[in-house]
Amino acid sequence: MRLRPLPTAILLMSLIASGCRKPQPEPIRYNLGELAPAPDWDRLHAFQRTISREDFVTLLDDVYGEAERKTWQSTISIRGNAAEITTSTADPSAPSFKLHFTEYASTSPPRTWRSAAELNFSPAPLSLPLHDLKIAIDPGHIGGEWAKMEERWYQVGEDTKPVMEGSMTLAVAKLLKPRLEALGATVTLVRDSEEPVTDKRPEDFLPEVIESLRAQGIDPENPPSPAFSPRRQAEKRFYRTAEIRARATKINTIIKPDIVLCLHFNADAWGAADEPLFSTNNHLHFLVNGCYSQGEFSLDDQRLDLLENLLQRNHSEETALSDTLAATFAAESGLPPFIYPGTNARAVGTTSYVSARNLLATRLYKCPTAFFEPYIMNNAEVFERIQHPDKDPKKSIFQEYADAVTEGLATYYRHHRTQ
Repeated sequence: MRLRPLPTAILLMSLIASGCRKPQPEPIRYNLGELAPAPDWDRLHAFQRTISREDFVTLLDDVYGEAERKTWQSTISIRGNAAEITTSTADPSAPSFKLHFTEYASTSPPRTWRSAAELNFSPAPLSLPLHDLKIAIDPGHIGGEWAKMEERWYQVGEDTKPVMEGSMTLAVAKLLKPRLEALGATVTLVRDSEEPVTDKRPEDFLPEVIESLRAQGIDPENPPSPAFSPRRQAEKRFYRTAEIRARATKINTIIKPDIVLCLHFNADAWGAADEPLFSTNNHLHFLVNGCYSQGEFSLDDQRLDLLENLLQRNHSEETALSDTLAATFAAESGLPPFIYPGTNARAVGTTSYVSARNLLATRLYKCPTAFFEPYIMNNAEVFERIQHPDKDPKKSIFQEYADAVTEGLATYYRHHRTQ
């Protein structure tokens, strides 16, 4: 069948219309952290007029910026009764986001979690201080067969048990869960085995790692050191970033807890994992989100995550909770506080045990998060307690950990429910 040609008038109209179409704008370019999605700044619209200008600036100055440095001012400016927020440090043409302040007292922001004060409206007997509280326990690292890859593994000779942080945090989590449930809480383990939460594996990241190395001028086939081999870089991307992001997705979209307990054991540098060096240090500290550097403020995804945490008022709840947990943990363990010597953390709260620091987990978990860092696991005494928990002259180090957390939570919520 022969096609009939279009009439001349129709053809001309079509050509004119096509010439009048507006060119499509170029997509916005972003400066992003590792494996971060492009930021959706529309998420901040839910927080319009929920915080006062004074509270907003105070939190940026005293919590989320570095101490004595206004690191936020290069990307956030205060103009009248609003904040002008840079949405892309890579693209000057990207529109800024305007966050309007309330002219009155700050109001309760939209969020999925409930503060202890809000839980106070749910009556509970003193024997059930955690009644109606939703807790997510996040046992840090993975452990098991993944512990060597994570570099959270060491062994002293062939006759001792390997020390694996991910396995130890899981042991504490499994002790904690029934104890907290007995006090009325609903408790979910973010992981309940020595397996990753993410379905990704190191091999999945090899193509982009090779491309990244080449972009840095590094030959993937002849890296300057084993640390820059494509395999090692892909492993780090797997367990340091993809795993934490998968946990954040599970916490924020499925569990939706009131608080997260991130369980860890601390360590000093131990050198070779099969001939580790022992440290004389042994101490305790807690971390909450904050103390962003200038470079971290310039990453568009991190700046958005920071603002969501700030606007949800995570800081006041997680710091007060961490202060109480620190007091009971210090009393239970006798551990002194660790004080950060550099500028990547700043002291917050009412005790010397709590610091603000920008970690991936504390940034991505969208609710108050207590990040535990007790014990130095390559301290000689701690090593012996890990090796022989049933013969510990004090009590099992895992029981001590669980007892301290249980007592701290009971104390904090009981106090608020008897106001």
